Amino acid sequence: MTELTLLVRAYCHLCDDMRAALAPLAKAAGATVTEIDVDAEPGLEERFGERVPVLLIGAIDGAELCHFHLDATRVTKALAGRS
Repeated sequence: MTELTLLVRAYCHLCDDMRAALAPLAKAAGATVTEIDVDAEPGLEERFGERVPVLLIGAIDGAELCHFHLDATRVTKALAGRS
């Protein structure tokens, strides 16, 4: 099963938008989505700063697929390549 990691923060409308857009793509691919609040992890907050939301394929050390807005084409291709 493919894992996606979504880096978010509270009260972030872009995070809400990406979460909603990602859900059907992840479901269709049978992928799991793990959310991590960057403000709860000092190293992540320092690393990503204001560039949130960020979607990674795999765990926290995975490749970045997109940030701010969902790149549905790139995510779909990445998920297809992992299945």
